Amino acid sequence: MQRIGIIGVGEIGRAVVEGLRARGGGSPEVFLSPRGARTAAELAGRYEGVRVCADNQDVVDRATLLIIAVRRDDHRQALAGLRVPADRTVVNVMAGVGNEELRRTLATEAPLVHAIPLPTIRDRRSMTVVHPSHPEVDAFFEGLGGALPVPDEAAFNVLSALTGTLTAHYAYLATLTSWAAGHGIGPQDAERYVRGLFEGVGRSLGDGARSLDRLAADHETPKGNNERIRTTWFDAANAQALTQALDGLLTDLS
Repeated sequence: MQRIGIIGVGEIGRAVVEGLRARGGGSPEVFLSPRGARTAAELAGRYEGVRVCADNQDVVDRATLLIIAVRRDDHRQALAGLRVPADRTVVNVMAGVGNEELRRTLATEAPLVHAIPLPTIRDRRSMTVVHPSHPEVDAFFEGLGGALPVPDEAAFNVLSALTGTLTAHYAYLATLTSWAAGHGIGPQDAERYVRGLFEGVGRSLGDGARSLDRLAADHETPKGNNERIRTTWFDAANAQALTQALDGLLTDLS
């Protein structure tokens, strides 16, 4: 059976472990680095078959599929001196660290796959972008919500840039909540209502039979409230500003 090693047990590392254990029976053994010691210890205490290793090399030695999830600025120091045999499969989930840079750091001939798992992987709802396609890695992420292999690094970077919009979405919802509170709605009631509105939107996204444009149209009536906000706030200038922000991020990622 596959043995999973995770070096860097932060939010994504935790979500991977929780997603694996949410699958029920037949979950692989998981070996965690002591980096992120509190989280690693908590996960090992909660789940059978999850262990904290003595050091990062111990993780490499025990795992068949190795997930590298340390922070970009820390990766050279964290991975210095590691010996990664060619029969391991390495999954690089570090934003801004390409596979060639990681290969130079690790000095390994092992296959490297870049991936973008999101925290929703804990609920097995994360569509994980991978490059290049690799049978073992594709199957691993299919079991955690889905895998989306892309043909090249350029496509990977475009989808990576899209993940940079997530917290802007939360900030948008927080702005709506603050606006309502400023007009006399209790903050808790305002937040509860906004959450309910957009949880419904999230569920509608599961309807793959309708395009995003179709979903927008189905939520609008001519000259209605939704059309008014879309056309007066999210106008051409606003859309262009978003496009420019994404272009700038893509340039840095590339």
